[in-house]
Amino acid sequence: MPVQNAEIAAMFDQAADLLELEGENPFRIRAYRRAARVMESLPQSVRSLLAEGRDLSELPGIGEDLAGKIADIVKTGRFRLLDALKKKLPGQVGDMAALPGLGPKRVKLLYDKLKIRTLDDLRAAVKAGRLATIRGFGPTLIGKLAEALEQPRTGKRFKLPVAEAEAEALLSFLRDGGRLVVAGSYRRRRDTVGDLDVLATAKDGTVVADKLVKYENVEKVLAHGPARTTVVLRSGLQVDVRIVPEESYGAALLYFTGSKAHNIALRNLALDRHWKLNEYGLFSGKRRIAGATEEEVYKKLGLSFIPPELREDAGEIALAAAHKLPRLVSADDIRGDLHVHSDWTDGTTSIEAMAQAAHDLGYEYIALTDHSRRVAMAHGLDPARLARQAKEIDRVNATLKGITILKGIEVDILKDGRLDLPDSALAQLDVVVASVHSYFDLPREAQTERLIRAMRNRNVSIIGHPTGRLIGEREAYDIDMERVIATARDENCYLEINAEPERLDLNDVHAHAAREAGARIAISSDAHSVDALRCMRYGIDQARRGWLTAADVINTRSLGDLRKMLRR
Repeated sequence: MPVQNAEIAAMFDQAADLLELEGENPFRIRAYRRAARVMESLPQSVRSLLAEGRDLSELPGIGEDLAGKIADIVKTGRFRLLDALKKKLPGQVGDMAALPGLGPKRVKLLYDKLKIRTLDDLRAAVKAGRLATIRGFGPTLIGKLAEALEQPRTGKRFKLPVAEAEAEALLSFLRDGGRLVVAGSYRRRRDTVGDLDVLATAKDGTVVADKLVKYENVEKVLAHGPARTTVVLRSGLQVDVRIVPEESYGAALLYFTGSKAHNIALRNLALDRHWKLNEYGLFSGKRRIAGATEEEVYKKLGLSFIPPELREDAGEIALAAAHKLPRLVSADDIRGDLHVHSDWTDGTTSIEAMAQAAHDLGYEYIALTDHSRRVAMAHGLDPARLARQAKEIDRVNATLKGITILKGIEVDILKDGRLDLPDSALAQLDVVVASVHSYFDLPREAQTERLIRAMRNRNVSIIGHPTGRLIGEREAYDIDMERVIATARDENCYLEINAEPERLDLNDVHAHAAREAGARIAISSDAHSVDALRCMRYGIDQARRGWLTAADVINTRSLGDLRKMLRR
């Protein structure tokens, strides 16, 4: 079975853990961790990139050495370095490092102090209370470890690109002419997915079930029958495939898409009319009066069709009853990308290549926003290099047709809210994205004031990834989001939905709050490579979940209108 991007990412993460246990060079460790994040967030499978003849070293953070290792993993299904490290290190210390709250340093402590080499050793130590004798192992951490050791996969959620890659590969394998769709939180485009609910129509459900259990990516079969089959894939993602009749397809799709709260509200509407709604259809007595399509069910209940992204029982049903649902922003509305990096800092591609790729996506403009000088690891720009880059943009713009490169910067917001570059340099630019890249643990008031001070600088156009979260890795920093949104609105500064799948920041809840308060949003890819420009769709997903229309999003405007909006 071809190796998935998520499996390569897991291999790199585990190799980084083991290298850290060995005391390896921190730069090498960091390179593997960064490569893992790149693999997770790619909008296309590495396998398909290699099939197209692409040079993987063009990807951000992937040099020639790592590109070769990735190609070898895709070819062989194994990571030679990881295999070698596992042989060198005792027992199962690599597996232990992946447990919540541990990590390489604590695993080394366990090995040095208690001679714990395997997961069974760790289970025995937890039960005997021996971990409490080690400094730093408090009751909360020990409790989490005990739970993880008993049920290591409980509650695991997967980032959208990981779930998407698994879903597309699975659907491609199962497709045989009948209808096939993934429902659940995946279809609602939540930022993470717990499992895949797949609906299929087929004359003989046994054929689909038998085909699924033979899928090479299946690690475990939990249930196998003609109506429902449940498996766990190698990645740990659970898949439920249900066979439904054509006459019930719409009702089943509605039911299994959810959310649970939305479904309950719909069922109550049906009960008010003395009807019954379930996954088989909408019934008046024993007579099915709707169910073949979702549209049919909604119409019979007196509602406009509700897009899957809105189905959270957050007011959408009342608006659908009044036929006043917003027309959600879509990919066709996007005219440009306002947060893009090049090889002048930590991107992998030239300015011209990024612009050409954006043009191929149908964009009218992009804003080149390389890092400012404080991000030293990214070779950030000082005022002199920024001025030289501006001249290079002028040169490239003179050669381009159909797209314009806007001059910009992603400037660091310093600890006290000042910016990393002088106003005299920022004033020369079309777009200034101001972002926090340090001091994530400031107290709530200080962190909020830091952002507000940045927004009050008249040169700042957009606040990049406003809460700083990394999904599954770093919590959002503590800010008063209501004050931040109000300041953005009052100062005509825009908030970003960063479409990198590990960020998706603002999240859907904050995007909705911004819309309700009258603040506007930029949906941007934060692309560091040509391929990453296509991550825009994940940001659009979150914008739709936040009820955003094209009018709420500034990069749906023409270049002329956008320039006017950027003038503060």
